[in-house]
Amino acid sequence: MKKFLLFISLAILANSAAQAKPDFTGRNYSGTYSCKGYNEKVGDYEVTVGLRLNRVSSYGDFGAYHYTVETPNSVVYHGQAAADGPRLAISFQLGDGKNVEQSTGLALMKRDSRGRLSFRKKYYEPDDNGGNYGFEDCNILPPAKTVKP
Repeated sequence: MKKFLLFISLAILANSAAQAKPDFTGRNYSGTYSCKGYNEKVGDYEVTVGLRLNRVSSYGDFGAYHYTVETPNSVVYHGQAAADGPRLAISFQLGDGKNVEQSTGLALMKRDSRGRLSFRKKYYEPDDNGGNYGFEDCNILPPAKTVKP
């Protein structure tokens, strides 16, 4: 019985070692971004976007992110982003319950003229009338300063 348990333990260990994923080596785009956008239905608007790296699901140069959008009236939408190098695919839900709409976008990370991270997201939101589309230009905000007592 001990030999059988040892065999099973070694098989499980070998299987988990064989499936170990490489460490995340990509650029971490985590941060808070100030965005100005435009879409066909709303016109000009401003939102705050949060990107937070999901270290469990990120590996190599592939980054998985928690993605949030906060409106000026404090409504927050949650989604996800997947980064392959500087390219991001972004998806999140607008609303909840029966009135959920999807937003799907593509973005390219760059450095602006001051060396700060920025991206332009182009997106599409399907609906029963052919959908809506737009873009957002986003710039990372400096980290919040903490005041020591």
